Amino acid sequence: EARNYRRLAEDVLAKAQVAFIGPEYMILVDRDPNVQALFLFFRAADGESQLVGASPVSTGRPGSFDHFETPLGVFEHTTANPDYRAEGTRNSQGIRGYGAKGMRIYDFGWQQVPRGWGDGAVSEMRLQMHATDPDLLEPRLGSPQSKGCIRIPASLNRLIDHYGVLDADYERAQREGSKLWAFDPQRNPVAFPGRYLVVIDTEREDRPQWSPG
Repeated sequence: EARNYRRLAEDVLAKAQVAFIGPEYMILVDRDPNVQALFLFFRAADGESQLVGASPVSTGRPGSFDHFETPLGVFEHTTANPDYRAEGTRNSQGIRGYGAKGMRIYDFGWQQVPRGWGDGAVSEMRLQMHATDPDLLEPRLGSPQSKGCIRIPASLNRLIDHYGVLDADYERAQREGSKLWAFDPQRNPVAFPGRYLVVIDTEREDRPQWSPG
């Protein structure tokens, strides 16, 4: 399975004409309703990718107003779409949509996506990857639940944040003198941070035994 996902990721990156200039981490998400999982890979200098770990996620659940299917493709994490942090406030239903206070919200910018309701016309949605309510929604990870964004566990959010796994462009900006308030002040960045989120749909007919759902 790891080899297959590695191959799928490389195929998508090649079609997007992504040129790697050195080793780096990358994140792959399978939005298939029977999978709903995130895979963290480290891509070595020789082009070989190794699976570091996996986690349940929740992607878009179309079918009701303002709900999109999470878009497919390659999305670059850059300072052009600045990250920010959750305030931990609750909505009218008592839900902390971005999770507990301080969770980092990874922003991948505006995307053109078919609506999951009505006539299905293409519309804009903001693609983000973020934590979710730890009490009410995190237990549902492993099934489609979101309005189009990618929900991840708080523990994974902290790991990606603390080790700067996707912060290649942010590290560049800081070296050039930018002050990045979204950074974890206690971070311990990896030597080869990445910048790419890849979203695929394997369209499986059945749920694999290892799926977190």
